[in-house]
Amino acid sequence: MTSPSTPPSTPPSTPPSTPTPRPPAVLVTRAEAAVRLSGADPRLALTRARAVLAEARAGMEAAGREGEPYGEALSVALRASALAARELGDLHLADERLREAVEAGSRFPPRVAQARMSLVAVRTQLGDPEGALRLAELAERHLTGTDLARLDVQRSVALNVLGRHRDAVRHCDRAVDRLGDDPWFQAGGLLNRGVARTYLEEYGAAEADLSECARLARAAGLDHVAMLAEGNLPFVAARRGDIATAFASYEVAEAGMAGYPERLAAMRADFAEALVAARLPGEARAMLEQALPDLTAGGAHAAIPDARLLLAQAQLLAGDAGQAAATAQTALTELLEQGRAASAPLATEVVLRARLAKTSPTPTAAEVAALLPHLLSCAADLDGHGRPGAAAELRLTTARAALLAGHRTVARAQLEVLAEPLARPLVRQHALAMIRRLDGDLSGALESAREGVETLAATRAERDAELRAHTVRPAEDLAAFGLELALETGDGWMVLDWAERYRALARGRAAPVRADPTPFDPFDPRDSRNPAGGIPGNGPGTLIELVRSGDELWGVLVAPASTGGASTGGVRCLLRPLGSYRAAAEATVRIRYGLRRRNLRDLVDRGAGAAPEMMDAELAALGEQLLGPFGLGSFDLGRPDGSGRLADGPVVIVPTGALCTLPWPLLPALAGRPVSVAPDATAWASSKRPPERPPAGPPAGPPGPGKADRPVVVAVAGPGLRHARAEADMVVTTHARAERIEATRREVLATLERADVLHIAAHGMSSPRSPMLSRLTLEDGPLMAYDLLRAGRMPRLVVLSACDAGMAHAPVDGAALGLAGTFLDRGAACVIAGVVPVRDDEALALMTVFHAVLAEGRSPAEALAAAAAKTTVSGFVCFGDPYG
Repeated sequence: MTSPSTPPSTPPSTPPSTPTPRPPAVLVTRAEAAVRLSGADPRLALTRARAVLAEARAGMEAAGREGEPYGEALSVALRASALAARELGDLHLADERLREAVEAGSRFPPRVAQARMSLVAVRTQLGDPEGALRLAELAERHLTGTDLARLDVQRSVALNVLGRHRDAVRHCDRAVDRLGDDPWFQAGGLLNRGVARTYLEEYGAAEADLSECARLARAAGLDHVAMLAEGNLPFVAARRGDIATAFASYEVAEAGMAGYPERLAAMRADFAEALVAARLPGEARAMLEQALPDLTAGGAHAAIPDARLLLAQAQLLAGDAGQAAATAQTALTELLEQGRAASAPLATEVVLRARLAKTSPTPTAAEVAALLPHLLSCAADLDGHGRPGAAAELRLTTARAALLAGHRTVARAQLEVLAEPLARPLVRQHALAMIRRLDGDLSGALESAREGVETLAATRAERDAELRAHTVRPAEDLAAFGLELALETGDGWMVLDWAERYRALARGRAAPVRADPTPFDPFDPRDSRNPAGGIPGNGPGTLIELVRSGDELWGVLVAPASTGGASTGGVRCLLRPLGSYRAAAEATVRIRYGLRRRNLRDLVDRGAGAAPEMMDAELAALGEQLLGPFGLGSFDLGRPDGSGRLADGPVVIVPTGALCTLPWPLLPALAGRPVSVAPDATAWASSKRPPERPPAGPPAGPPGPGKADRPVVVAVAGPGLRHARAEADMVVTTHARAERIEATRREVLATLERADVLHIAAHGMSSPRSPMLSRLTLEDGPLMAYDLLRAGRMPRLVVLSACDAGMAHAPVDGAALGLAGTFLDRGAACVIAGVVPVRDDEALALMTVFHAVLAEGRSPAEALAAAAAKTTVSGFVCFGDPYG
């Protein structure tokens, strides 16, 4: 965050003609007026400052030795020129002019002090905040009155960059009330204090400061300052965890900053920082890749390493460890060149974490051992520079790395430091769990992990959004460790418990599961229980939840227990190893590529005769890897009775990582079955087949009895699709209470509040690495995934007849992202969406059958399975509750 500035602009190159010089006092007055004008109209201020400079220089030449009084006017005019250049985005010119002002005013100490005061913000933005504070100390000796308050505002810019936010607030508090006659600096003080309070998590006070800054600046004609204040509101909202408001504020601020690339770049970098904290690395990465070139062009050197470090963090969170290491190393070099030693350990931490991640999923002991000294040193540096939270997290990472390398003594030493009573509860419980595991106490380790997660849940009611934004990584790390411990027990219920805890944390929800502490024997016919107090075993059909530990892929299957093919009324749970996650993810990519080519007719048009068979072989092989270990096709739920069948009812798949993009219904063992894909087990646990409904029937004839009880169905036809209107009309003619609305954002968002079923036939653009930037194309512009976050209600069923609308790569398992995921997360029970492109005419054919079956009273998952079987159109998937 920096003080107000505006984008680069080429100032007028032709100076005015040299006039007859006026008296020095008159020129000083005119120069001071140019200083005041530089905030509201920097171009006019620059013109007037140049006129004063020309007269002052002419006066000095004409007066010879007697021209010394003109030096004061020259210094003030140079300062005015510098301030205008800074507002126009030319920081280097501003720095040059202010240094000239110091030299020109050498016989006028107050003017030298004013020039140094202005240099404080410029030097900070050029990447020298420590030097800026030294300049402030020099300036303070010769400043009085309101100039001392102005200096406090300038100091706060450097203090914020150095992470000294409490000091920044103190200086702004001292300044703001004393600057009532100077709206430019008063607004700047409010802006800088709002930024500092955001970092201090005082979000209400931060919003109040920024809003007052915008009001004051607009009233004074300082529109660029108002834009900066408004541009910081998305940053505050995202840091608070209110992503819906953050994106809405960003859209408004982005429109206001059009044509001001340097300001827009600074806002994007700040917003990206909050998105990283909120675990939206793809969206943050997109913002930063736009911001960095403009920051570089604008010479905002202080902001560049910060933005680059954020980019490295986003890259690491998104799984791009190689790029993250290179980016963080560049940021580290830039920080050291700027003398910002306090921030350098943060860049070193990302470099080390990225190097450790590059060795995954199976790092060797030698690779890990080589990193240990650097990890230990970086943790100490983080502690030494006042970053205990980051140091504690890195010590946990170091302890895990030491164990991988066989250095148990090093690991224990780090853990004992973190297990001290004064440590943060979450970190302390994690350390205790690891110590107990070292001691061979598996049940004690699980108990410590459980207590840590419950400690987190205890604070959720007070600070839900803030907690999600700022404690999610250590909480996820602890839940991941609990899952690792659960896998060691071999108990499927225990694994399901911890898998659901992990997913719940990713979604900012309370974990719904309690594990049954006694081991479960899947081959014991007497053992047909469900976890005590945990997920109820009344979900319909079968649940298959996938988890990973490193490259090891595991699956948990829960279904009604049976003997000789008949249900016993109990629930059975199986835990099975499923081989390599990486192999399954790579197969998913190949299958999606082949399906995309087949759907778009590339295979037929180019005569690739063997390619369809190759894709079918890939599907069979992947199906064998993921479902074969459960005995599908050879025996029933682990019992060798040869039945080879799934329980009646739908199959709910809870995938992990890249497997969320797999077209699961195409796996041979699931062919023809109603299949649903969900972010967690909640959809399965809470799902029940609804009572039989009368067929919806076509809307012909007058309304009959009971028609009012039928669902409200709304159809939308977006632009640019040949069959979209026909598809929307088909939906209306198929259902009794159906209508078609205009394909505008306003109409669609309003319809969310009243429709039971919403069908959208439109172009869709998936942004797999930035899921919240996925969109549907409507008549008046795109409907973004983040637009849906503001909806107070959702239809129970949403059908997205759009290419790739179901695609998204979540940064962590359980995060419901992208278009389909966001509809679900905001309250939709079920979403039908594509994971690969489907031809427009084939989508119409599939949807015609789908809606006909749905209108007969069948569930969405059943209707989709029937439509896919009848039309052979593939690529659509049912997400969420299979019964909708």
